[in-house]
Formats: sequence, C-alpha cells, structure tokens
Amino acid sequence: MRLISINVGRPREIEWRGKTVRTSIFKDPVTGPVRVHKLNLAGDEQADLSVHGGVDKAVYAYPSEHYAYWRDELPGIEFPWGAFGENLTTEGMIEGSLRIGDRVSIGSGEFLVTQPRLPCFKLAVRFGRSDMVKRFQRSARTGFYLAVVREGSISSGDPIQVISEAQPGVTVAEIARLYTADDAEQDLLRRASEVAALPDSWREYFRNRL
Repeated sequence: MRLISINVGRPREIEWRGKTVRTSIFKDPVTGPVRVHKLNLAGDEQADLSVHGGVDKAVYAYPSEHYAYWRDELPGIEFPWGAFGENLTTEGMIEGSLRIGDRVSIGSGEFLVTQPRLPCFKLAVRFGRSDMVKRFQRSARTGFYLAVVREGSISSGDPIQVISEAQPGVTVAEIARLYTADDAEQDLLRRASEVAALPDSWREYFRNRL
C-alpha cells in the first residue's frame, strides 16, 4: 500500500444554479513533504465546518483504484488526482477490506479510519453534473475519513501500513451499505453500533434502528 498523491485546497466561491457556493472540494496535488495537523493538512482548509472537517473528518482519502471506473462511467471528463476532493489518493486501501477503527501509518503520521463519505451537493458542483451525488452513492466507492492520531509529515510515494486492526471488524463498505439499507441486517446493525471509532452520530443512528 502506498500514498499516490497529496491534494490540498482552500475555499473558493463557485456559481451553481444561480447561487454562489463556497466550497473546498477543488484540490490540487502537492509533492510534499506536507505537515499533518489534528484538523487538516498544511495548505488545506474546509469551507463549511458544520458538515466537513473536525477531529473525525480531518483527512479524506480516496482509492486510486476507483478512478478507472469513473473514467469509464463518465467519458470526456478529466479525473486528475484529487478530483473527488480527497486529501489523500491511496493505493491498496479498499473500502471492502479496511475496517472502521483500523490504525494506519503514513510517513511520520498515524491515522484512524472513522467513517465512509456521505456525499453532499458540492460533488455535483465539482463535476457540473446534478446526477453526480446519486452516481457516487450507487457506485459504493465512497472513500473514507481519517482522524489524526499522531501529527507528522507525509510525502507522495510514502508506504502505507496498517499497524492495528479494529475489533470487532466492521468494514467501511459495510457501514456505507448499512446506512441506506433496510433493517434486516440486525446483527450487523448491532455490531456497527458498538464500534468505538465510529462517531457518536453514526452509532446512535444504528442503535435507533435495532
């Protein structure tokens, strides 16, 4: 596993459907080393802290493996690294095998996997397509958020190592699927509600469905 690209950006204002939208979804690759702070990367800033950022969503990662799918799905659109607003474009970290609560090291930083991404309308703004949020949800290619356990520095090309696997094991993909699924998977709902690394709002949501 390795870090393919580090992507950062600051808020900008974009016209969307007759309104001005402030967003930080536009990210540009940087070579590094880049300093990792508790709430973001150096050179990066979240635009709306009511729904983005914070300790549990300090860094957003997206698997590079998904880019081939999107290039086939939406021909004619350019997909540079960072296209989905991710801070880290990764290789070898897939939602179906990565668990909520797994700890990973990159460079001198250490991170905790906390949750999948739930897309908002700013993904539609980024690609200029009103159907992009639904496409993203249907694809099950959510990426995942990381909390910063230990601040440090990272560079493109750094190896990524899972240094601790969470128990009980509930994957990022299972959490994402469970969020919109019916209540038939009661055992998985129960296990998800007990995952300490999952933010309180997620666990409460799952507990209410038991």
